[in-house]
Amino acid sequence: METNTLNLKQLYENEYDRWLTEIIKQLKNRDLENLDYDNLIEELEALGRSERNAVKSLLLQIIIHLMLYQFWQLEKEINANHWAAEIITFRVQLEDKLTTNLQNYLADELPKIYQNALLIVHKKTQLTSLPEQCPYSLDQLLDKNWFPN
Repeated sequence: METNTLNLKQLYENEYDRWLTEIIKQLKNRDLENLDYDNLIEELEALGRSERNAVKSLLLQIIIHLMLYQFWQLEKEINANHWAAEIITFRVQLEDKLTTNLQNYLADELPKIYQNALLIVHKKTQLTSLPEQCPYSLDQLLDKNWFPN
């Protein structure tokens, strides 16, 4: 058992793909006794962070582009179609990644994500009359067909 665990730890450090293949094989065989728990836990935590960051980034882009679409009247005539297409693209990408858990995470993070979008849009447009609180619900942000008037 000790040797197998040691070999897995060495694989993790030197041959990640082989380590992953072995871990998957062990899990499928319910060989939990010889599992490399430390590195598996580390990888699962990293995967969770990566997925949360990905959906957060996509929602940030949706909000930025919705704000440009809705509030930047000076550029709207030229860029509205481009912004709308970007919004739909980000929504489609987000839909592919979204789980119930990640959707709940976004609901909790929405105020902070909006504040970051507000900072970016303000810097890009120099608009001073943008809403301080998010004017969009999470359902609106996720709806591929919804656009503000």
